[in-house]
Amino acid sequence: MVNSAGGSTPAVVIAAPSSGSGKTTVTTGLIGALRAAGHRVAPFKVGPDYIDPGYHAVAAGRPGRNLDPNLVGAERIAPLFAHGAAGADIAVVEGVMGLFDGRIVDHDNGSSDDGGIGAGSLGVGSTAHVASIIGAPVILVVDAAGHSQSLAAVLHGFLSYDPSVSIAGVILNRVGSPRHEMVLRQAAARVGLPVLGVLRRHPSLTVPSRHLGLIPAAERNADAVAAVDAMTAHLRGALDLPAIVAAARARSVPDATAWSASEAVAPHRRTATTESPVIAVAGGAAFTFGYAEHAEMLTAAGARVVVFDPLVDRLPADAGGVVIGGGFPEEHAEALAANELLRADLRAHAAAGRPIHAECAGLLYLCAQLDGHPMSGVLDIPGHFGPTLTLGYRDAVAVSDSVLFRTGERVTGHEFHRSGVGDGAHAPAWAWRDASGRASRHGVTTASVHASYLHLHPASIPEALCRFVSRAAEVAPALSSDRAGDTAGAS
Repeated sequence: MVNSAGGSTPAVVIAAPSSGSGKTTVTTGLIGALRAAGHRVAPFKVGPDYIDPGYHAVAAGRPGRNLDPNLVGAERIAPLFAHGAAGADIAVVEGVMGLFDGRIVDHDNGSSDDGGIGAGSLGVGSTAHVASIIGAPVILVVDAAGHSQSLAAVLHGFLSYDPSVSIAGVILNRVGSPRHEMVLRQAAARVGLPVLGVLRRHPSLTVPSRHLGLIPAAERNADAVAAVDAMTAHLRGALDLPAIVAAARARSVPDATAWSASEAVAPHRRTATTESPVIAVAGGAAFTFGYAEHAEMLTAAGARVVVFDPLVDRLPADAGGVVIGGGFPEEHAEALAANELLRADLRAHAAAGRPIHAECAGLLYLCAQLDGHPMSGVLDIPGHFGPTLTLGYRDAVAVSDSVLFRTGERVTGHEFHRSGVGDGAHAPAWAWRDASGRASRHGVTTASVHASYLHLHPASIPEALCRFVSRAAEVAPALSSDRAGDTAGAS
C-alpha cells in the first residue's frame, strides 16, 4: 500500500487484531478524553458503519464521518479526510474488524460474496488501507484477557506483516491484574512497541446491542451521553494522552485538497425551476443511518434540507423531495403506524410525482405493512423482519430509469439488514451478481420513488443527487395555507 496525500491534521488510527477487541469503547473514550483536554477532535470510522460515528459525534461535539474506499474510491479518501478534519487540531479514526481485514475476494474467479472487485484486491477498504492512504500511525487495541507472554508473537506479526503500515503503540484491554499487566508490558517491550494505555476489565463500559450491532446513540439519548461520559472518564485515566498526541503529530504527509460538496456537484447541477426546493430528510430514533455529506451535497445542489421525525411529525408542507435513510423501523413499528397523517402525506407526495429516495429502513417504511403494522403504503408490497443477516458490498447496475439514476449507471453500495420485502409489480432498481455468478434484481422504482436495500455514499453519486434535487424543484408544491404551520414546526 502506497501512502498518498491526506491533509496535515495530526491523526491516529485505532485498530485491532479482530472484531470485539474494544475499538469502539477505546475510540469513543479517547475522543472524549482529548476533547476534555482542550483539543478539537475530528472523528472518523473506516467502512460503512453508521452506528459507531453516532457515539463518536457525542464525544467530539461534531459529526462523525466515514472513510470507505470501496464506496467512494481510494482517490476520494484523503480529500474526504481533509474535509472532515477542517477546523480540528487532531483526528481519531476508528478501524473496522481486524487491521488487515477488507473486502473479501475469491481470487479464483474474481468474485466474492461481497459482489466481486477483481483479483489482487484483498484488503481493499481495510483499516490498514485507509491508514496508509492518509499516512496516519496505527494504535493497536488488543483484548488481553487470554494473552500472556505470547502477546509478543502476535504484536511481532502485526508489526512485520506490512511495512507500509506504521504501528505506533498498543493499548491493552481487559487486563486482569497488576501482574498480568507486567507480563503484557514485558511482551510489548520485547518487540519494541510502546504501551499507550491499559484498561482493566470494566463491564459497565459496554454499550447495549441488538440484532445489527450497537444501539444507535440517537435512540439512547441521555443514556448515550452517560455512556460516552463514562468511557471518557475511564479512558482519560487509562491512556497516555501526551504519547498518543505525539504519535499523531509525527504524521508527515503533504496537504490534500479538501473535498468540497459544491465542487462535487458543480459539473452536474442543473438550473432549478424554483428557488431552493425543500428536501425533507427523515430523522429521529427510527431513522439514524446516514452520511454527513448527504445533506451537504443536497444543499450544494440547490436544496434546502429540513429534518423531520416520522415518529411524531407530518411531512413539511412544502417538501419537493423526501429522503428516508436506514435505521430500525422494526423497533418503532407501532409508533410509525400510529402517525397516520404522515403516512397519508407520503402517499400524496408520491402520487403527485414528487421524488422519494429510500434506503433499507426507508424501503420498509414505504411498504404497505411491516409484520402486520401499517406503514406508509407508498409501495403495495409487504415488509417483514427475519432471522437471516444479509451483509456485504454490491457492485450494482441500474436496470430502470428513476428519479436518481438512469439505466446502465453503475455504483458500489453496501447491504446490511435482517429484513425482506415481498414481490410487487414495480420495476426493480438494481441488478448484481452473487458469489456464484448468478444475476439477481433488487429494489423498487416507480415514477417518483427509488427504494432499495443498497446504502450508497453520497460523495460517489453527485450526478444522481443533482438529478433528484432538479426533479424536486420541478414539482415542488406551493405552501398550502392549511399546512403552513407544519414547516415551521419541523426541525
